[in-house]
Order: sequence, then C-alpha cells, then structure tokens
Amino acid sequence: MTERSDATDVLVVGSGIAGCSAALAAARAGADVVLITKAERPDGASTDWAQGGISTTRGDPESLKADVLEASDGTADPEAVDVLVENADDAVEDVLVDTLGIDFDETDEGGFDYAREAAHSEHRILHVDAATGTHILRPFLNYVDDHQRIEVRQDVAALELLTHEGRVHGVLTDEEPTGRPVFAGATVLATGGVGALYSRSTNPDDATGDGIAMAALAGADVADLEYVQFHPTAYDPGQSDRGVDGGDDTFLLSEALRGEGAVLRNADGEAFATDYHPRGDLAPRDVVARAVAAERERTGGVVLDVGPIEFASEFPSLAETCRDHGVDGDQIPVAPCEHFLCGGIDVDEEGRTSLDRLYAVGECARTGVHGANRLASTSLLEGLVWGLRAGEDAATNGAEPERVEAPALSNRDPELPERFAAEKFVRLQRTMDEYLGLRRDPDEIARASAVLRRLKGEVDAYVRTRTARDLYELRNASVTALLIARAASENRESIGCHYLVDESTDAEPKPPAATDP
Repeated sequence: MTERSDATDVLVVGSGIAGCSAALAAARAGADVVLITKAERPDGASTDWAQGGISTTRGDPESLKADVLEASDGTADPEAVDVLVENADDAVEDVLVDTLGIDFDETDEGGFDYAREAAHSEHRILHVDAATGTHILRPFLNYVDDHQRIEVRQDVAALELLTHEGRVHGVLTDEEPTGRPVFAGATVLATGGVGALYSRSTNPDDATGDGIAMAALAGADVADLEYVQFHPTAYDPGQSDRGVDGGDDTFLLSEALRGEGAVLRNADGEAFATDYHPRGDLAPRDVVARAVAAERERTGGVVLDVGPIEFASEFPSLAETCRDHGVDGDQIPVAPCEHFLCGGIDVDEEGRTSLDRLYAVGECARTGVHGANRLASTSLLEGLVWGLRAGEDAATNGAEPERVEAPALSNRDPELPERFAAEKFVRLQRTMDEYLGLRRDPDEIARASAVLRRLKGEVDAYVRTRTARDLYELRNASVTALLIARAASENRESIGCHYLVDESTDAEPKPPAATDP
C-alpha cells in the first residue's frame, strides 16, 4: 500500500454534492486535493437521499430570486441569492450535464421535463424520477475517484481542526494511527446537516453537525442556527401520535408529488391546505409543515392523497418504497420530519469563513440564501454553486501546507464510549424533539439550553479520557444542539422555521385568510 501523504494543497471534508464540487473545482484549478469522508458511500451522504431535484432559472434568474426571497419570508440575503441565481444554469450545464452526463427526465418531445415544487412560481426543476440525488451523486463520486489530482479516503472522520496563529492548517483524523493529521493549504468543510440531533429525520445517521461544531470550537462565526426546517410530508409509520416524535422507519415523500397534483387531507378527508395559505399544498415548507401538524392534532391524522396523479408511472421508485412499507393505496400517512438546517458556519460568496484558510459549503454552511426557510430544490444547487466557488478560491488563494503541532489524543477504548454515546444521544434527541422542534416556546427553549449545557459538560469530560468516533460525533452533536438552542433563545421574532408560541396561554398566530396569491 502506498504511504499516504500527510499534506495537500486543498483538503475537503465530506463527499456530498458540495464536497465533490469543491474537490472538482480545486483540481481543475491545478491543486492537489485530498477528500476525506466518514460516510459510508454513497448513501451516507445526504445528497444521495435528495428526491425532488435541482432548481434552475430556465433563463429567468429574477423569477427564481423572487421565489427564494418569498419562501424565506424576506429574510434571505439578496446578494447571496444573486450569486445563486446568476451561477445556477452555468453550473448545472457545466458539471451535471456536460461533465457527468446526468440523464435528467425528458418530455416526449425531447426537452427537459421541468417540475414544480412548493413555493416555486414556475416549472424549473430538473429531476430524475424522485431520486435525483442518487442519480447525481453516484456518477459524481465515480468521477472524483478517477480524477488524477484527487485522492479519496473513505471511512475517515475529522475530529478536530488544526489551528495555529489564527489560521486553519487542516484536520486531525481518526485514521490509524488514531490522531493522524492531514495538513492543508486550505480546508473545505462539506459535512452536511444535523438530522441525527432529532429522533426522526430525512438525513442519514451520520448527520451529527460535525463541521459546525469543529468550526465553532475553533472560533469560526456561525449564524441562523435557529432555522431548522421540517419537511411536511415524511411517511408516518404510526409509531407516535405526537407528530414529529418517535420512530425511525420513515422516508421522504417529495414535494414533486404535490407539484404534480397530490393533495394533503386530514383524517376527516378534508383538503385543508388553503385554510392556512393561499398557495395551499404548494405553500412554503414551514407553513405546510405546521399545517400538517395542526391537522394531525385536530383530526388525528393526515394523508397525502396521490390519487389525482399517475403515481406509479410518474414516481416509480417512491411507489415501490411505499409498497415495501405496506402502503398499496392512494392514501399515504404523513407527518413533519426534520429535514434541513438553513443556517450554519457563516461564509461569504466564495465560501470563506471568518477563519483564515477555512471554507464551508453545503448544508453545514450559512450562505444567506435560505434565510429563515429554504425554497424547495435549492439545496443541491447551493451545494453545487458554492462548492465550485470555494474549491476554486481555495486552490487559487490557499497557502503552502504547514505542519503544525497536532493535539495528543487519549487511548482508544471502543466499548465504553459506544454505550455512553448511545445513551446520551437518546437524551439529546428527546430534548431537541420536545423543545426545539416545529413549534417552540421561549421558556422551553431556556429549559433545553440548560439540559444541553449539562449534557455537553458530561460529554466533554468523557472525550478528555477516551478517543472514539462515537464520542466525537456525540460531542459535535451536543455542541451544535447547544448552538441551536442559544440562537433560538436570542431570536424573539417568530419567523419561518423559528415559530414561537406561548404554551402557557396556548396562543399562536392564526393562519392567514385564504386570498389570491
């Protein structure tokens, strides 16, 4: 086996669309790249789980910009949205169509079969069935694997950022021997989201907030962490009567279903979505998710009625998944489920963080595009656009890698940390589900902060004496959860995904009257 180098021009941590894009752009710019990933490829990356598609502008960037801003309730950064929409079509054409040759679905006439999803005013979303992420990521990973300037290291977790004199010089990994450093002229974090902080999520189990925690512990700025988006239509396995709590046997039901005409109905058979928003089933995600939760509580359940569409022929992979879960009819039981973190490590238009030589892209980054609520099918696009920009900037403006002193880690003791981590993860998830979910009460946010502070203290004491990936994931999850709680406590405005109610008076904003959009 060839001895692996401990230094590289650009280090990428993560193997989703954002990480692959950053690695590709850096390599194109002439840099030597090492990409490390702890995820079991390919389905350990959230990209592989993405269903609906990737948005384009279809030549009308101003229209897409307007939809992004509206979905965010006016909180998205207009300049960041400009970066997204102005680079969207070129990035999709260059990487996905020309380089990877993705076979997006086409119409009978041979043109792209553009779909429409919630809060989009136009049909502009490229897709492959309802499994777009899978059809993008797997050829992307193969392409990166074969690139002569990119070295991919699998089953390698980043444990700590290596910092010295205000700069980031790479990461400490759990690669044997434990505590092996990888030094880099620039480091790009593309570590995904925070789904594992909740008991039910559309994310893979590896989504433990690693990049956010490592960056924050190193002193990087974070922002908008209170905006945790819940998808309104995840399959409800019937294991809980409390909406978003309990049970892990779930899967996402893409908004593309509603875009084609599927209808949300409560247990009384009523189509209720227009009672909550003029756009009805295609309202912004945060609105629909709360509407689904409210109707489940009021009537006892909600289903997605796929009878109005050609479900089996238009969405064969989803239809098969439903059959595998015992759902053969048109009525698919659904409930809201944690889906996406709109905030993260604060970055500029090139993906640069507040720390020198550190970049962040994808779901772990806060670009400003999403604000308080993300527009459907913009996550893959944001990862692609910012991944390309960050990778090129890292290769062009990075420094020579420097070997700095790496922290010493304690001895490995795999059995005890695994038991400890499992127990504490359950406690963390219960806290997040109960106090930092779809609807939040300020007093309960404060209670969550207190619980999470104690949990983090227990975890920190354990990490100091033992080294194991499970422990570092738990540490990262507890740090990120505490940051979410702090951000939620500091934001007294009920907006987007951060929806405040006063449980003591049972008061919450009434849904708007249904008017023309």
